[in-house]
Amino acid sequence: MTNKDYVVVNELIGELAKQAHKDVIKNTPSFLVTKELYEQKFAQLIVEKCAGIIESQDVDPAFKLRMSWAVKEHFGVEE
Repeated sequence: MTNKDYVVVNELIGELAKQAHKDVIKNTPSFLVTKELYEQKFAQLIVEKCAGIIESQDVDPAFKLRMSWAVKEHFGVEE
């Protein structure tokens, strides 16, 4: 990986981190917001992003769905 690749990765991770923060703040009463809740949402967004990449590939649709489901199932992410 080049330095440019790391910058892109860091930007994508940063975007997901911001989204996780927004989602937790928007959907959770303030007294229930915890670091653990934020980390769970952040991990969920990463897994969903990975599954979305699988789903966007130009391969057999049934294969895409199975692989996307397998990734989500492995990490415990529910729809």
